[in-house]
Amino acid sequence: MPQIAQLSEIWSSQVFWAVFFFALTFFVIGRGMVPKVMQTVEMRDKQIADDLAAAQSARDAADSQEEAWRERENANRASAQSLIAEAKAKAAKASEDKLAAAQTKLDAQLEAAEAEIEAARTSAMAEIEDVATEAVQDIVARLAGAKVDKRSARSAVKKAFANG
Repeated sequence: MPQIAQLSEIWSSQVFWAVFFFALTFFVIGRGMVPKVMQTVEMRDKQIADDLAAAQSARDAADSQEEAWRERENANRASAQSLIAEAKAKAAKASEDKLAAAQTKLDAQLEAAEAEIEAARTSAMAEIEDVATEAVQDIVARLAGAKVDKRSARSAVKKAFANG
């Protein structure tokens, strides 16, 4: 085979060119491109770390602001609750005062009404006694034919009213 016979003549030139392209590739990629890629990766990693640190800082600030807001909100809520309780107490006191005044007025009206009723009852009883006394005198006069004086008839009517 003729290719095998030529191997010893071209072997050294093939090794030379293989080493030449390997060295060229090593220096172009290894010394030229790889440092730039590594620098870009490092910059990217640094940017990511800085962004994460900034995000954590912003999160911490937001958490502290939220906590401050919650404290203010709780203080405002407590203040509102105390104002509501105070307003309820004032309203209850005002209602109680109005009810007491109304009750006093109603008690006075009730006493006046009771006095009027008692006066009317006393007056009515006096009239009933007068009518009953006259009726007793008429009944005794018609049934027995006797005349009864007004004083005896009134005393009999009072006695009957007291018993019955």
